[in-house]
Amino acid sequence: MRFKFLIVITLLCIYTFPGLTQEILPGARQLEEYLPLLKEKRVAVVANHTTLVGTKHLVDTLISLGININKIFCPEHGFRGDVEAGAHIGNYVDRQTGLPVVSLYGRNKKPKADDLQDVDIVIFDLQDVGVRFYTYISTMHYVMEACAENGKPVVILDRPNPNGFYVDGPVLDTNYRSFVGMHPVPLVHGMTIGEYARMINGEGWLKNHIKCELIVIPCKGYSHSMTMALPVKPSPNLPNHLSVLLYPSLGLFEGTVVSVGRGTDYPFQVFGYPDFPNKDFKYIPVEKRGASLNPPYKGKPVYGIDLRDYNVNYFLDHRMIILDWLIYSYNSYPEKDKFFNNFFKLLAGSEQLRSQIEQGLSAAEIRKSWQPGLEKFKQIRKRYLLYPDFE
Repeated sequence: MRFKFLIVITLLCIYTFPGLTQEILPGARQLEEYLPLLKEKRVAVVANHTTLVGTKHLVDTLISLGININKIFCPEHGFRGDVEAGAHIGNYVDRQTGLPVVSLYGRNKKPKADDLQDVDIVIFDLQDVGVRFYTYISTMHYVMEACAENGKPVVILDRPNPNGFYVDGPVLDTNYRSFVGMHPVPLVHGMTIGEYARMINGEGWLKNHIKCELIVIPCKGYSHSMTMALPVKPSPNLPNHLSVLLYPSLGLFEGTVVSVGRGTDYPFQVFGYPDFPNKDFKYIPVEKRGASLNPPYKGKPVYGIDLRDYNVNYFLDHRMIILDWLIYSYNSYPEKDKFFNNFFKLLAGSEQLRSQIEQGLSAAEIRKSWQPGLEKFKQIRKRYLLYPDFE
């Protein structure tokens, strides 16, 4: 049995580039714009495997140009992007460059004053996916805050947001602030990481409302009306464009008993649990080194829904989080008091969404409750945009 809201999607998943009429140049490729800022400076780079200039890593590129890189800061998933979500990362020395790598995930999410003592300027270049609970924007917040406190400028090398073509979801209640949601923004905020940094600064969201000396190197050729496949996967469990587009909707399942395909070759493209009522599709999660060492339901048959037939144009046409899957999964789960865990309220940004689902509200009713917060946020968002908007 297939759900009626899935029947209409019969096309193969084709990774197109709607609205893309010219090459998009991310900030990192515009060396002439930021190299003058780095000359004769001691430079730290906040980087991971997505930090590329074409096909070459930014750190290697800058070293080859004679820039004095003396430190690397790395976010969740590590400098080389091969650490599973939530895994502890300690400080170490990068074997390829010999540079010290300071982890900004785990106990030490914010650079210490000692970490910045031998640094004149910080370059931040990470590929974000435009979802509030994707932790790179939280890392950026703490980097900006530490640099503001220690008088160090931050240069953001901007990159396109593959989910930047809409704004949707509940706005976070700051009483539920955590590393997976630090700011009063919707689940999908529709901003590039450079625009988001401008908003953090402009809205006074850093500690004690301090301001960071911020320089953003914008992309060229990008607008918020488009989406695009990323040249490399942004993290181990977002392996392709479809997983990135589905992530805003399926990420909420991480606060429930439902598996999103971690431990398979198609994470964030399926969902289910062992007793799921639809038995047409089955998968068995296994250990995936560098991605999922202990995935939910490891070694057990999981039944659920395969979303790999979805087409990119579906997301561009609908421009919203799909709540139907979450609501159906809750309604079909036999032990409803065990469906949600404590992580869900942090992902959702408050207790409200869980309460609405438990009360039996429809997706349309839930979405209606988001609208006042979304309209208020959109007005704030407009002040910080660097690119043509979708509205």
